[in-house]
Amino acid sequence: MTLVAIFITLLFLHSLVSARLERTVVTGPIVFTVAGTLLLLLNPVLRDRESGRELFLTVAEIGLVLLLFTDASRTDLHLLKNIRNLPTRLLSVGMLLTLLLGALGALIIFPGLSIWEAGILASILAPTDAGLGQIIVNSPRVPVRVRQALNVEAGLNDGLSVPFLLFFIALADGRTEGSHSSLIRFIIEQLGFGAIIGLAIGLAGGWLLGAAQRRKWMAESWQQLGVVALPLLCLMASEAADASMFIAAFVAGLAVQVKFKEAAAHSVEFTEGWGQLFNLSVFFLFGLLVAREWTRFNWTNALYAVISLTIVRMLPVAISLIGARLCRATVLFMGWFGPRGLASIVLGLVYLERNTRQHGESTIRLSVMATVLFSILAHGLSALPGMGLYSRAIDSLPPDAPEFGGSRSPDPDSRTLAGPCS
Repeated sequence: MTLVAIFITLLFLHSLVSARLERTVVTGPIVFTVAGTLLLLLNPVLRDRESGRELFLTVAEIGLVLLLFTDASRTDLHLLKNIRNLPTRLLSVGMLLTLLLGALGALIIFPGLSIWEAGILASILAPTDAGLGQIIVNSPRVPVRVRQALNVEAGLNDGLSVPFLLFFIALADGRTEGSHSSLIRFIIEQLGFGAIIGLAIGLAGGWLLGAAQRRKWMAESWQQLGVVALPLLCLMASEAADASMFIAAFVAGLAVQVKFKEAAAHSVEFTEGWGQLFNLSVFFLFGLLVAREWTRFNWTNALYAVISLTIVRMLPVAISLIGARLCRATVLFMGWFGPRGLASIVLGLVYLERNTRQHGESTIRLSVMATVLFSILAHGLSALPGMGLYSRAIDSLPPDAPEFGGSRSPDPDSRTLAGPCS
């Protein structure tokens, strides 16, 4: 329990100076990741303390389940109905191209990987993390439409990445050898059962919460706990059915809105408090894992990390926004601020926990660590200055510019990537 005691102490000390840190480029994820890394590097004895790491792994899975449910429950599905909307562009064309380029880059840099292992690596690193870019999505200096697009994208692409990851894991495991039956069974169990469990718990739970609220049976102080219990029920039901807890939680978050519109507000209330504890514990765990693998990193892992955060992210975003008439500064800003964080860490742990013993497992593990570590530092340190540069770049835009949701509609015949900011 030494690691747990150290984490709690660090959490307390961080809370004492949290307001001061919020005005700097030093974010919470940076603090806890660096602390976890330095702790193990300076005190190698802790490498053998497995119980603490196992506890943090459990916390990480619970944290992602709650995050997926919360993100899905607060998503306005009307935003995704029109392909012209920025979130729809990012989640369709943008995400598919990100997976494709991520896998292609992995095959080029790591020729020893199979095509399915390259898909695994791309799927783990496809989701973005709104938590790492929280200062961006909450800042009034960034146009509401841009903030909303980045926030909705980060809220949904983690859940959308899970089916791809599970599918590529099944193929990399050789489940298709001799027969397709094992692959089909895997898809049905993980994806099908997960979706059914999430739909059932989301609809039933939302109906019961709504009915109890209308009849005034439920105290206001218990509404938050009632909502948070739903993703935890998904977790337990999925474990029993050998289904994906992440798919179940994500679908439940979408379904609960049907009968209980207030679910988003209550789940957000929880994640803004206790959810932050889960998130920081994951970054602390990540720092410990980085320190354990420190001597095994090489230049190819670093190269893939750089490519993943630039070309693999920024090019698909730019292509998906063709015709949206956004200025170049906006396209560049949205492309850069797609940090990899909590979802990639936990999806990486999910992959490792399956003990697939694939020959590319080490390459995938180290590349995910390198990419997330680079992202935590690069996106955290560049958030404030980047936001300042972007704010000055769009000062000359008219009030009806697309960035501000103005009246100018996308030109379907436009062949330009984006217009200038002047």
